[in-house]
Amino acid sequence: MTLKLEIYSSKLPMETQSEEMLQTQSHQPPPGRTFLPGEASAAGTILPISVKATVTLKLTDGGFFSSLLGLCNPLINLSDLLRKSLLLELVSAELELRTGSERRPISRYAHRVGQKDGDVIYQSEFVIPENFGEIGAVLVQNGHRNEIYLKYIIIHGLPNGPITFNCGSWVQSKFDNPEKRIFFSSKSYLPSQTPSALKIMREKELINLRGNGDKDNLASDRIYDYDVYNDLGNPDSKPELGRPVLGGSKNYPYPRRCRTGRPRSRTDPLSETRSGSFYVPRDEEFSDVKEAAFITKIVETVVHALIPSQETALLDSDLGFPLFSNIDQLYYEGIPIPKLKNQGLLQRILPRILKALSDAKDLILKFETPAMFQRDKFSWLRDEEFSRQTLAGVNPYSIKLVMEWPLKSTLNPDVYGPPESAITKELVEREIKGMTLDKALEQKKLFIIDYHDLLIPYVSKVRQIKGTTLYGSRALFFLTPDGTLKPIAIELTRPPIDGKLQWKQVFTPVSEATGSWLWRFAKAHFLAHDSGYHELVSHWLRTHCAIEPFIIATNRQLSVMHPIYKLLHPHFRYTMQINALARQGLINADGIIETSFSTRNYSMELSSVAYHQHWRFDKEGLPADLINRGIAVEDPTAPHGLKLLIEDYPFANDGLMLWDILKQWIAEYVSFYYKDASMVESDTELQEWWTEIQTKGHEDKKDEPWWPVLKTPEDLIGIITTIAWVASAHHSAVNFGQYAFAGYFPNRPSIARTNMPCEDPTEEGWKRFLDNPEFELLLCFPSQIQATKVMATLDLLSSHSPDEQYIGEHMEAAWGEEPDIKEAFEMFCARLKQLEKIIDDRNADKTLKNRGGAGVVPYELLKPFSEAGVTGKGVPYSISI
Repeated sequence: MTLKLEIYSSKLPMETQSEEMLQTQSHQPPPGRTFLPGEASAAGTILPISVKATVTLKLTDGGFFSSLLGLCNPLINLSDLLRKSLLLELVSAELELRTGSERRPISRYAHRVGQKDGDVIYQSEFVIPENFGEIGAVLVQNGHRNEIYLKYIIIHGLPNGPITFNCGSWVQSKFDNPEKRIFFSSKSYLPSQTPSALKIMREKELINLRGNGDKDNLASDRIYDYDVYNDLGNPDSKPELGRPVLGGSKNYPYPRRCRTGRPRSRTDPLSETRSGSFYVPRDEEFSDVKEAAFITKIVETVVHALIPSQETALLDSDLGFPLFSNIDQLYYEGIPIPKLKNQGLLQRILPRILKALSDAKDLILKFETPAMFQRDKFSWLRDEEFSRQTLAGVNPYSIKLVMEWPLKSTLNPDVYGPPESAITKELVEREIKGMTLDKALEQKKLFIIDYHDLLIPYVSKVRQIKGTTLYGSRALFFLTPDGTLKPIAIELTRPPIDGKLQWKQVFTPVSEATGSWLWRFAKAHFLAHDSGYHELVSHWLRTHCAIEPFIIATNRQLSVMHPIYKLLHPHFRYTMQINALARQGLINADGIIETSFSTRNYSMELSSVAYHQHWRFDKEGLPADLINRGIAVEDPTAPHGLKLLIEDYPFANDGLMLWDILKQWIAEYVSFYYKDASMVESDTELQEWWTEIQTKGHEDKKDEPWWPVLKTPEDLIGIITTIAWVASAHHSAVNFGQYAFAGYFPNRPSIARTNMPCEDPTEEGWKRFLDNPEFELLLCFPSQIQATKVMATLDLLSSHSPDEQYIGEHMEAAWGEEPDIKEAFEMFCARLKQLEKIIDDRNADKTLKNRGGAGVVPYELLKPFSEAGVTGKGVPYSISI
């Protein structure tokens, strides 16, 4: 097969190289930095010169998962590839001096010269005519029947070294899309600095990426457009699976997702059908074939293969665990499940949770021991650990300072009952001992996690669903002299329902038997609410969902040549694909969230309410978030400019260091390209990008007054730092500790299935509680199928893939083009390595009781680097799982 290349000149004189030298350089970019086209061609080409282009690409249909299934032989694709052609055209960055028109590109076909490590190498020779100018871009046309993954193109033979075009993109067959693909050099240009001959190409490429919104998107498309969340329900399958459209209305405001263009539902014209694939732009899918198939199929397997098998093995979907020892069995012995289709495949890609029995007839569903359970299997019972995890667990975003007293609901009392909390001054003073309530408030010692008003409107609706219940809830904590939190009260509220008056009760940690067991029940209910809020709001809404509009806008409005595009690009890796998978099996109607978490069918609706009431971009950065929750106050003399009211707050302490490191890198990068405010304000792409994020991506909040302005480099630094923080550190803090803390579900049950024993008890029900409170608590916990379904999912979500790109570890090729940017990145990486040591030292500090102790999981979620697997540490650039 031949490959046709078109090269656009950059006025580069050429150096000759031996064939042997070219062969050794053909399979990889040159080591160290790659040369900029402008740098390598400052003098232009005066006389005709010869250059050689080397193209490196990957074949389709190969890789780990395909070989497991035996679906294809990569060599078959290679032989097919050899019979086709790939056209390259070199494009000049300069217009004709006399006519002002574009120079004619130089075209050649590239020919296969070798193969190495799964890459296929092609080469082509060009003669660049005199006065061709700087090579600014390469056009590529794929002449064979299948798509290819084009990694990079290197042009050899230039006096100052080779030029590299980092492509990293799928190129479709010309029989499917005859338009040539354009790839610009790695050099960054602001719109006003774009070489004259490339301006039209720059604008055309953005137009192509936006699409026109008039067709169903094909899997091969690269179109970025917006739509509402109208594909969560499936009313065509069952009427009860219909769900409201999220986004585009006052009742259900929501961020936008990527448009798929699928037809409308037959039974609900506002909803989109769920038939076919969930489209994401082709380059947003997992680009490395091996890892792409590995990660994708793992998620699909759990959702579509393993879970139905669990449901077959556990015939009674409501069956709970009769004993706590039965829960332990999940880690020590496992649960037999019937033989599965593709059993061997499942064992190979899910080795952590599927073990083969000796007779090979059945499988054992056996889970790895979660870190918390492994260190101290009884720690979930301790109130100290309950409190500690609000600061150093998987959901450190909910706790806030008590700023008003008395506690009071803002909901309509005519609908939901008296608004006053049952947590009284007398109760608080009894629990905190030796301090008045007024003094505790004055000294800022009282903290709260309050889900009361968010949950109360759903209590009546959720209780109509079999096998679940719900309350409004809040938990109150006191900051003790040793810097730890002490839980002092949990309040549960049921609004007026079924002709009954409002019911509310406060539970406190007591030593007498009945009260102690009621306290455990109250914690189980509250933790189920916290688990749901964590998954739906702290995790899904504030990271996955809120970031997707930024990804869409970045690809629609910022050229790949734009320095801000290049800065943001690693922070968006895999996110759109992960979100599409979530809509397929996690957050959809009757998906894992709805069937296993407290708010059941109303889960996504609740996340819409949270978006409406609480999401503000200007509060999503860590310092602003801490101040907003009353956890910190501005103090110029304090580290990071903030004073923490809870000094031993592991998430905040590590997070503020990481925030500063991230902001410093971004500030140095932005300042290199934007020297003053005029450059920011005159950047047309940047201004359109920021406008579109507000007016289209987060359209339901477009009129909010709190959106930051974008007029100065400082404004831009703040905006980019917030985006990067959410995509990297925020997501890591709420994601990669899920299995460690919730893999043993009594510590963080996803759902509470029965009412409190003291809520309108019958004589028989109260007697059952008194006779066997442990059994009643187990009935309240998730069922066996709910628990194992969530455990399997959390095990996967907590895992780093082998191809993970950690913050500061991977340098984008474009960053190495500028010495100042490269140096800034190297300093960024060095600071992150210092942070690793600081976190280790903090965890070893015996005075920091919220970070460690006997049987305590040390706080490592914001350690930047990690190995693959479930490690409880590591901060990837992006929301990659």
